[in-house]
Amino acid sequence: MPRGARALALLILVACFGYALAACSGVPAGRGAQPPAAPSASPTPSASLATHVASPSPTVTQNGGATAAPSWLGTRVLPIGPNGSAAARATPPELRDRSIVTVDDLPPPADGRFHATAQAVPASVLARSSWTKDCPVAATDLRYLTVSFRGFDGRAHTGELLVNEKAANGLISVFRQLFAANFPIERMRISSAAELNAAPTGDGNTTEAFACRPARGQTSWSQHAYGLAVDINPFQNPYHKGKVVLPELATAYLDRTPAWPGIVKPGGSVVRAFSSIGWQWGGDYQSLKDYMHFSANGG
Repeated sequence: MPRGARALALLILVACFGYALAACSGVPAGRGAQPPAAPSASPTPSASLATHVASPSPTVTQNGGATAAPSWLGTRVLPIGPNGSAAARATPPELRDRSIVTVDDLPPPADGRFHATAQAVPASVLARSSWTKDCPVAATDLRYLTVSFRGFDGRAHTGELLVNEKAANGLISVFRQLFAANFPIERMRISSAAELNAAPTGDGNTTEAFACRPARGQTSWSQHAYGLAVDINPFQNPYHKGKVVLPELATAYLDRTPAWPGIVKPGGSVVRAFSSIGWQWGGDYQSLKDYMHFSANGG
């Protein structure tokens, strides 16, 4: 082979080798590598942390074609009437058949499986909750749980709950069952006193347990104030008594017949999961309906 041809062949070989190395880097041609997402902050585990063994991940299903939340969600304050509360209103079209992508407050499980932890409540978590010394339960009788849940986007996420120590293991079992059943939850986090007392926007949808407040329309403590109640997807499962609907914009969900995701159904996976630990459902109340609500004593 002439010397010039050999040189040309060598140049081609080197170029091909370099291209192959670039292909192995996993970066498509003409596009820079995407920076990793910054993880959300999580509390520092304490020595009393109990970690529960992960469960196998069920088949992931996409629920309802989840979309990003409307830009106005949580910002449009409702007017307060002469009775001191906001009136129920028609559900905005964007929130009918609500399926919103979960924004992670805590790092999601890397393996997509169910994980749970239980520990004494860290001081930093207690400080951002609604607990005070005036609440009917001591802080030492509460436990901080993290549990995996399936979002409306079909992905595994990590939620947090403050619960009574007596209910901690049972509730981990409940959320393990909901994860296995692919029941979607939009968000699960601890609310502060400021958030509980904020002016209503009527569109909240946080699944949570502990809230230091009286029962609705009463002066006695709610079971939430003891960490012995859980509300599941409040928007899809509103409270309803007479003209009162909470959240106020969830009126479309007073009709319990649509097969929209996130709705708690009689005899469905959520009711069965809570029944397995002896908890009762507010959807069975006679004088009112509290479709989101589950509690240890039925109150």
